[in-house]
Formats: sequence, C-alpha cells, structure tokens
Amino acid sequence: MGKFLIAGLGNIGSDYAGTRHNIGFDVADALAGSLNGRFSIERLAEKVELKWHGHVLVCIKPTTYMNESGRAVKYWMDREKIPLAQILVIVDELALPLSKMRLRPGGSDAGHNGLRSIQESLGTDAYPRLRFGIGNDFPRGRQIDFVLGKWSESELAVVRMKVEKCVEVVESFAAIGIERTMNQYNKMEFEL
Repeated sequence: MGKFLIAGLGNIGSDYAGTRHNIGFDVADALAGSLNGRFSIERLAEKVELKWHGHVLVCIKPTTYMNESGRAVKYWMDREKIPLAQILVIVDELALPLSKMRLRPGGSDAGHNGLRSIQESLGTDAYPRLRFGIGNDFPRGRQIDFVLGKWSESELAVVRMKVEKCVEVVESFAAIGIERTMNQYNKMEFEL
C-alpha cells in the first residue's frame, strides 16, 4: 500500500476563492469530494486522508498562503514519512494555455512563488508537479490582477472539465506512476 502527499496550492480566504491562482485548492476539493473526504484544519494546512484502491492519499491545502507553501509541504511530507517521488503538487501555470495541463517529475519554479517556496523548503526542484494551464491573456503589467482574478464565464466549462481530469491524473499517478501517467495525459487538449 503506497502513501502519497497531494498538495493543492492556493491562498486561504474568501477573497481568493474561485481565482486562477487557487486552482490547486479546487482540484484538492474535487479529489476529496470524489472520495467522500472532508478537510479539517491541521498544522499549516487543511488536511484529509483519502483511501483509494489500496493507497492512502494525504491531501493538503496549505494555510500558509502561496508564498510559504513549502513549510506545509515539508511538514506533512516529514510527518507522514512520504518520499519525494510520492508527492504531487498541483499549481496554476501561466506559461500553459487553458487548454493544457502538464505533469512533470521536476523542473524550475518558472517564477511561481509557491513552487519556489517548496523548492527552498525541500532543497530540490526534483519533486512531481501537475501544472494547470491558466493562459496568459492579460495586458502588460496586469499579471497579478489576472492570476488573482476569477475565471470568466467562457472559461468555466473547460476549467470544470480539467479539474475532473486532474482528479484522474492524481489517481493514475498513485496507481501506475508518473511516467505512464505523463504519457497518458500530457498530450490532452481541452476545447475552449
């Protein structure tokens, strides 16, 4: 039986709910909902332990705000004794269009403060992450407004479809590993 740490990144508080930057929280909520789990407030995160096909998915939503996500990920990884290869961080990604998502075994933080914090806390960038493309359709100098903005009506159908698919990716990651899951899901395109 494998144990996995699934960390959906976002910012706590109603001001951030439903924003592009909080898509990690939305995927974590969808995963918990699909397995009838309920989050409770724990140290540095909202946490739920989910059972899925003989695996344990320790799912967290850090309460540290995005820029300190690494504190929560490191704490729960150490506490639950989960190896680096069995964590999966779910995060928004400006460099990918809304029609795409990418599972990767590691890589740069690409300027994402949550990923930078995790890299600093873990001392490596070699941890799995699922990047949820949010696109970059904003005027110059308005990146923060875009990232912290809510999805448009025209985007919501694709967002919901991708969130459901991300739940499948998490389950596949736990069941068959990152390489086979990448081969199966990274080429997918979601129609706008």
